[in-house]
Amino acid sequence: MRMQSKIVMITGGARGIGRATVLRFIEEGATVCWCDLDQDANKALLSEVGGNHSYHHVNVTDRSAVREWVQVIVEKHGRIDVLVNNAGITRDNFLVKVKNGELVKEMPEEDFDQVVDINLKGVFNCTQAVAPTMIKQQSGVILNASSVVGLYGNLGQTNYVATKAGVIGMTQVWARELGRYNIRVNAISPGFIATEMVKKIPEKIIAGISGKTPLNRLGEPKELANVYLWLASSEASFVSGANISVDGGLVWGT
Repeated sequence: MRMQSKIVMITGGARGIGRATVLRFIEEGATVCWCDLDQDANKALLSEVGGNHSYHHVNVTDRSAVREWVQVIVEKHGRIDVLVNNAGITRDNFLVKVKNGELVKEMPEEDFDQVVDINLKGVFNCTQAVAPTMIKQQSGVILNASSVVGLYGNLGQTNYVATKAGVIGMTQVWARELGRYNIRVNAISPGFIATEMVKKIPEKIIAGISGKTPLNRLGEPKELANVYLWLASSEASFVSGANISVDGGLVWGT
């Protein structure tokens, strides 16, 4: 029960890695408050976990909504011990596509902006909203979802890669700025994980993805959740400013 009596806030918590993280923290005794825009998934998860846990329909790009959510949690529970910035999306496209020397397609500006708003500014919004509470209580842990593509790049993901590299940079800045208040900030960079979205990919492509990973398989969402749990626990009390790759030994391009 490493999270006994801890109040944990998780964005994008109703599905995939976020859902696994919600369940894992609850297993270890935490009270979890998560947000997600999928109301059906929210209700299903709350029905499964019951107890004093809660969900909120919050878009992380909406600064005022995020701050209201933080206020609700603090008023109800008196503190926030852990923030997991998990919410994120992809909108993949090549920067440009050229055929016979002519431009035929490019990444739409709105796709670039939406990914940056959710994956990067959303992390900024939530962290900035939670930081004053953690500073006041002189303790806290902030965990940010990056990606291996933030380290190595990836074809067709200019927007996503930019956000995930940015998350690593913000993590390092915040570890420096908030450490004096006994707040630890770390990031996790997942490799290929068997989420609902990935499972919809044709089996042939999944086999190719697995073959690029030295452990020769996809990761499971719970394996990411276990790392989040460790980083949030007192067992990682001197770990801050780190980015931990959870990728089965993947080195991009091998």
